[in-house]
This record gives sequence, C-alpha cells and structure tokens, in this order.
Amino acid sequence: MKSDETVSANAERDTLAQEFVQFAIEAGVLRFGEFKTKAGRLSPYFFNAGLFDDGAKMSRLAQFYARALLASGIEFDVIFGPAYKGIPLGACVAVELARLGHNKPFAYNRKEAKDHGEGGILVGAPLKGRVLIVDDVMSAGTAVRESIALIRAAGAIPHAVAIALDRQEQATENGKDVAWSAVQYVRETLGLQVCAIAQLAHLLLHLRSSDNFLPHWQAVSAYRARYGVEQG
Repeated sequence: MKSDETVSANAERDTLAQEFVQFAIEAGVLRFGEFKTKAGRLSPYFFNAGLFDDGAKMSRLAQFYARALLASGIEFDVIFGPAYKGIPLGACVAVELARLGHNKPFAYNRKEAKDHGEGGILVGAPLKGRVLIVDDVMSAGTAVRESIALIRAAGAIPHAVAIALDRQEQATENGKDVAWSAVQYVRETLGLQVCAIAQLAHLLLHLRSSDNFLPHWQAVSAYRARYGVEQG
C-alpha cells in the first residue's frame, strides 16, 4: 500500500507533467499531423525541442527539467549535455538548478575533437563522479550509449538521464521492433536512472480533456495501441 507521501509525490509529478504538455503544445513544440519517425513509423504527433527557440521558452523549459529532477530525488555530481541539442538544454538546466540553490558543474562534448587551444572533445567542467546526461527525447538509446562511452573514457560514472518526453514506444533494433522502449532499455540494460518530465500517457490525458483535441486523442491512442509499451 502506498503511503500518503508517495501518493502526494506522484500527484505532484503528474501535475508537473500536465503543465509541461500544455506548455509544449502552446509553444508549438508538440505538433499533430503525420510525421515519419527514425524507425520509419508514421506518428500522429511530433516533439521538436529545437522549437524552444527563445529565451522565455528556454527559461521555462529549464524550470520544468529542474523541478522534475528535484522531485525525482536523483543525486548527481556533474551535468553533461551531449552535442548538439543537449548542449543548450544542459546549460539552461545547470543555470536553473543553481538559481534554486543546487549549483552543479556542467560539461558538453564536441562532435569533432579540437586540434588547437585546449584541444580534446570535452568542454567545460571535468567529468567526475556521478554524471547526469540531459537531452530531449530517447528514440533508440543510441545517443545515450555514445554519451556513456565518453563519460566512462573520462573516468566518470554515467548515472542518470533527464529527458523532456518519454514516448513510451517500442524501440527498434536492426530495423525490427522490440518489446521494450528506449527508456526501459537505458534503465534495465544500461543501469541508468531516467527522469522524464512527461510521458505519452500524460499527453493522452491532456488530449482527452478537450473536445478540440478529440481527433488527435483518437489518432495518438491508436498509435500507442500499436507501438506502445506498458511502462516507460
């Protein structure tokens, strides 16, 4: 039986997730229509974090990440933003956490090693201790594996991943659907904790709450029935 404290924490996370979904829709980051995914599927929705494209949106996005991380209880020593989308995301999250009294070192990587100046592929604070990777979404876990290799090569511990949206969708391996999602793979196979601001289930709840979104709710529900996993 869940304690009152656990129920309250879950309710708080669900409220945060619903606020984030509404924000993402209003910002035009969550869009509806027909979009081809990396796996070749036709998805009725698309989440494009690149459209958090001004200071006000990035500031509010960082607040959501920070609130979700603090609510999760995940502890870490360094923030790592993988190139390219993870760089501004990680930086903004580091700034917001510092504003809230949780100042953490921040680092990111280059796609290509620099052969002059300080050189190397890593920029910012040294990677040491438990490292939190900050990114937008996980499709197959490929980008996370690349980050893990960089972090381990630096002598640090890949500890957790923070993402904006968990699609709760089957991953693909060698072009074939598998029974688990990218988030499940990262948790259960790679052994990292995962903090997602919102899940597909939260998006469906939001769409169902308004008659204006009913056609989108039907399309997304059908997509989840075909490709979804029980838990992210």
